[in-house]
Amino acid sequence: MGALEGKVAVVTGAAQGIGKAIADGLSREGARIVVADLQRAEEAASAYPHGVGLTVDVASEDDVARMAEQVLERCGSIDVLVNNAGLYATLAMRPFTEIPLEEWNRVMEVNVASMFLACRAVVPIMRGQGGGKIVNISSGTPFRGVPFLLHYVTSKGAIVTLTRALAKEVGKDGIHVNCVAPGFTMSDGVKAQPEVIKALRDVSVAARVIQRDQVPEDVVGAVVFLCTPAADFITGQTMVIDGGQYFH
Repeated sequence: MGALEGKVAVVTGAAQGIGKAIADGLSREGARIVVADLQRAEEAASAYPHGVGLTVDVASEDDVARMAEQVLERCGSIDVLVNNAGLYATLAMRPFTEIPLEEWNRVMEVNVASMFLACRAVVPIMRGQGGGKIVNISSGTPFRGVPFLLHYVTSKGAIVTLTRALAKEVGKDGIHVNCVAPGFTMSDGVKAQPEVIKALRDVSVAARVIQRDQVPEDVVGAVVFLCTPAADFITGQTMVIDGGQYFH
């Protein structure tokens, strides 16, 4: 039996990239996977035993509430929530003075408000069950102060503080809230943006102790660990996974 046998894990943004790799890892440990994504959710979920695919806009309050209701109805519980969905690769790198307010707000909605909404929808269910595991996906960028993506970096820093504050609030309910912060990762979304690769790939690899590309699978072990009983005395923490580019 895997460490998550019989558990139900909701992974947002799991149709591709880091989210898919995480869902694969959780499935290997026995979890039943719920893919919550804006596109190809059902197709992605079909790869898992008894997988469930839900088309969800994570920045929509109604969509997220419906997601939690449908998971509970179809699966009977929500034991794990991985907040992975977010905007990154499609964002243009530019001085902060050139970022439109509309784009700033959209990044905050998708990268931060979505996690607030998902946690708010899922925590009451976890409380009723006596506990659960939440893992939020941040980024190494707020620790390094990466320029020319101020909205993205700010949003990812907010995820770290959201994790800490929420962990304090729900710890008494047996709910563990942690964060994983990947470095620059050659995900599907990044591979589709040659200008992003040109700007960040070589400089990121050169700054690492482990000097190679980071791939989605590099993030999986930390996330799976935090979702298992092996991490039952860990909460409020952020693990930076970047090959030693930043020591946290």
